[in-house]
Amino acid sequence: MTSAPGPAPAGPRGLDLERLRGHLDRVLPGLVAGPLTGRLIEGGRSNLTYEVGDGSSRWVVRRPPLGHVLATAHDMRREHRVIEALHGTAVPVPGPLLLCEDEAVLGAPFYVMEFVDGVPFRTAGQLAALGPERTRQAVLGLVDTLVDLHAVDPEAVGLGDFGRPEGFLDRQLRRWGKQLAASRGRELAGIDELHGALGRALPGSPAPTVVHGDFRLDNVLIGRSPAGTDTIRAVLDWEMSTLGDPLTDLGLLVMYSSDLGLTDSPVSTTSGAPGHPAPAELIERYAARSGRDTSAIAWYTAFAWFKLAVILEGIHYRFTLGQTVGAGFDRIGELVPVFIEHGLTTLQEG
Repeated sequence: MTSAPGPAPAGPRGLDLERLRGHLDRVLPGLVAGPLTGRLIEGGRSNLTYEVGDGSSRWVVRRPPLGHVLATAHDMRREHRVIEALHGTAVPVPGPLLLCEDEAVLGAPFYVMEFVDGVPFRTAGQLAALGPERTRQAVLGLVDTLVDLHAVDPEAVGLGDFGRPEGFLDRQLRRWGKQLAASRGRELAGIDELHGALGRALPGSPAPTVVHGDFRLDNVLIGRSPAGTDTIRAVLDWEMSTLGDPLTDLGLLVMYSSDLGLTDSPVSTTSGAPGHPAPAELIERYAARSGRDTSAIAWYTAFAWFKLAVILEGIHYRFTLGQTVGAGFDRIGELVPVFIEHGLTTLQEG
C-alpha cells in the first residue's frame, strides 16, 4: 500500500518538494513511497539539476536557472524530447519519466528522469585518481560515445525535425552573437574580433547529425561495468542539442582537452591528468571511427572557445544580478578574457 504524502522537508532553492510530490502522485501514482528529500547537484552552471529521493528510490529533476535566462537556452521540452528519443539507442541516457510544463508546480517547466549511478569527472585532479590507463580509456570512450551519437539516424528516432541543419554554422554564430549582446554588461577586448574572424572563415559542414552542443567529460557519468572496466553510463545536459554540424561537438571536446594555462580555476579542463590523450589523438580517433574529414577542426575549436566565452559571460551577468545558485560564480568573470584569447590564437594558428 502506498503511504499518504507526509510533510516534506524544505527543499533547496528552486525546488518545492511538497508541490513536486503532489504532481508526481497525480501523474505517476505509486512512484513515490514516502516524503521527498532533495539536494542541488553542484557543478552545473546553467540549468539546475537536483537529486530527489523518498528513502528507497532516487530520481533527477531538471529545471531552468532562476531569474535572467537566455532565449532558447533552457528549453525543457527539447531536452526531454532528445533524451526520450535516444533512450534505447547506443547512446547511454537516463530513462525519462515525465515532462511538466505547468509553471505552477515549480515556477518553471521541468522534467524528471531516472537516477544513474556514476561519477562526472570535472577536473584533472579527480581524473588522476583513476590512474593513467583508466584515464586514457575513459577519455577515448568519450570519443567513441560521440561517434555513436553522430551515427544515430535522426529520422529513425523521431528527431528528423529537431533542428534546421541548413546554414547551421552561420546561424550559430549569429545566435551566440545575440546571446552575448543579451548578457553584455562590460567591455570585452577581442571578442568582436573573434566573432568576425569566425564569420569570415566559415567552413562547409558535413552531413547533419544530432549534436549534443556541450559534449565533455563532466557531462557524462562514468561507472564500472560488471567486467570491471570503466564505461560511460549516461550522457547528460542536452539543453543545447539540435540537428547540425557534428564537428561542433568535436571542436568543443578538443577545447576541453586543451590546457587553459590556469591554476585553481572554477572552470577547468582535464588535460593535465596523467594518461589523458592529447587533442590530436582524439581528433584522429574520431576521424578514423566516423569517417569524417576533420581538417577544419581549428575553426570548430576556435568557435568552441568563443561559445564558452559567451556562456561564461552570461553566467557572470546572472551572478552580478544575484541570480545564481551554488559556489564558484564570483570568479567566472575573470575567465572570459582567457577563452577569448585562446579562440583568437587557435584561429590564427589554424
